[in-house]
Amino acid sequence: MKKKFCIAAAGLLLLSACTGCTSQPEASALTPVRLNEVVHSVFYAPQYAAQELGFFEEEGLDVTVSIGNGADKSMTALLSDSADIALLGIEAGLYVHNEGKTDHPMVFAQLTQRAGNFLVSRVDEPHFKWTDLKGKSVIGGRLGGMPELVLEYVIKDNGMTIGEDVEIINNIDFSSTAGAFTGDVGDYTVEFEPVATTLEQSGAGHIVASLGEASGYVPYTVYMASSALLQNSPETIAAFTRAIYRGQEWVNTHSAQEIAEVVLPQFPDSDADTLATIIARYKAQDTWKTTPSVDPEGFSLIQDIMEQGGELEKRVPFDALVRTEFAETVLPE
Repeated sequence: MKKKFCIAAAGLLLLSACTGCTSQPEASALTPVRLNEVVHSVFYAPQYAAQELGFFEEEGLDVTVSIGNGADKSMTALLSDSADIALLGIEAGLYVHNEGKTDHPMVFAQLTQRAGNFLVSRVDEPHFKWTDLKGKSVIGGRLGGMPELVLEYVIKDNGMTIGEDVEIINNIDFSSTAGAFTGDVGDYTVEFEPVATTLEQSGAGHIVASLGEASGYVPYTVYMASSALLQNSPETIAAFTRAIYRGQEWVNTHSAQEIAEVVLPQFPDSDADTLATIIARYKAQDTWKTTPSVDPEGFSLIQDIMEQGGELEKRVPFDALVRTEFAETVLPE
């Protein structure tokens, strides 16, 4: 997709006769899908590869993308029928489930398996240890959001007490944290890409640690679908999952530079070399799933993280939130 974040794709009416083919039918045959992504970030490179390489159109989908700027907002888009599918943090689904909503959205595919944000320091710290945060302040994320919960988890896991050993600043909007940091707020900030690398390139900060490496494998970003779409259009969900799987496979088998050149149209204000640097960092820490299946172990760990942060009233059974059949159908036997 280009600036309007739209793609055209082959129609579902032709899927049975054209699965795996590369020709593209007329736009009038396409099945529209409204996708809301929590933010627009290189963190989601497999999806952008699928978009730019035409995998969605070959699977019969015309996907229009909007940006939520927060998992709570992306979930609201699903619940209000402003989106059919959302790419967001799984915590939003856990919260809605625990509110008792019977027809809540369900997870059907996983994109990332590590947190995608990085700790940025004002000074270069080549030998940084998490205990170096003692006595310092960190610009965190929205309370209850996964970036903030992972940060808290890592701090506590390293034997520190929030509010005593480390101050976390939570009163800054997600889109304004980097600006606040360059404006001399906080000793550190937690940022997603490409913001973290941009701060480093500008000389305003230095990436010193990965939240993803520190917290372990979790279903950090997943695709959830509305109850109506899951019930009434399972073919659409299956086609979407196939396109994502093809994007995951392609990213897994290509170099950071090759990926950067393909997804560059998604980031018109960046350049291929900068994107390649970011992508290489993500590949090195095993950020992306190679299949869209959701791992029960990670599902359990992410609830551990939320419980430790005091944000989960009760644990949610795996089957109560995750539909596995769509990912299972795309995997080789």
